[in-house]
Amino acid sequence: MPIRNPADLIDDLPEKSCLMGLDAGEKTIGMAVSDPGLSIASPLDTVRRGRKAAADYDQVVALAKARNVGGFVLGMPVNMDGTAGPRAQATRAFARNLLAKIDLPLVMWDERMSTQAVTRTLLDADMSRAKRAEVVDKMAAAFILQGYLDWLRIGR
Repeated sequence: MPIRNPADLIDDLPEKSCLMGLDAGEKTIGMAVSDPGLSIASPLDTVRRGRKAAADYDQVVALAKARNVGGFVLGMPVNMDGTAGPRAQATRAFARNLLAKIDLPLVMWDERMSTQAVTRTLLDADMSRAKRAEVVDKMAAAFILQGYLDWLRIGR
């Protein structure tokens, strides 16, 4: 399926399916999943990117199938002025490669400040640097997905 307009994703979801949020970085892919009611995003897992990108996509696809995911919300790097960030091209390539592996709708969602917001929250919780590094990417994916879910509920 092609990349969708955010407002159209909900129309393509099978009943009782979930959404998966993705934060695709150079070294990791953070993943989060929604509940079937599309209200709450929960951190799920982090995939450490390896030399073989196909294996990374296979891990994402396997988790998506296991969690009854009906669509993806992929964080898009956006600059503070709204223009595409330096990682935008790589993120678009990630989306195309993922959609070649699984036929589900996908939307790009502004991920501005997601990692910073999550890091600040984890610092406020007095989490150690090692523990923060372990969870920040899946927490950022949850932040991205929750932003989309909130927009669906109140801003659409």
